[in-house]
Amino acid sequence: MFVLDPRLEQDTIDFGSFPLCRLLLLNDCSYPWFILVPQRNALEEIHHLTEVDRQLFWGESNHLSVWMEQFFNFDKLNIAALGNVVSQLHLHHVGRTMGDPAWPNPVWGHRPAVPYLAEDIEKLYRAIQTEFIDRLTGDK
Repeated sequence: MFVLDPRLEQDTIDFGSFPLCRLLLLNDCSYPWFILVPQRNALEEIHHLTEVDRQLFWGESNHLSVWMEQFFNFDKLNIAALGNVVSQLHLHHVGRTMGDPAWPNPVWGHRPAVPYLAEDIEKLYRAIQTEFIDRLTGDK
């Protein structure tokens, strides 16, 4: 059974699953910020994935990146797998806009998170489900 790191569980909103990864929304409305977590236990690095899972991982990251670029209005998409605080393998996808609160510096630790309003979470969740996850998983 897959177990999500408690810090990721605390700081994010679960938006569902792809064939390999759990899709999480970081609960900070300052940036469009999603995190992919392969649903495999005891992984810390991308090279720890099997070859098949690694291909799925990059494919799901690519699909998420394309969707984010189409849905959000940002200038640059930052993708990173740091793991300094949370060692469980996860990949951040952060839409950056010139003039955002941290621009042009990294977003990590810049300021406390600004939680989403419930209606904004619902809007994003519906968009993700209807425009992205259902297509990727073959549910529609």
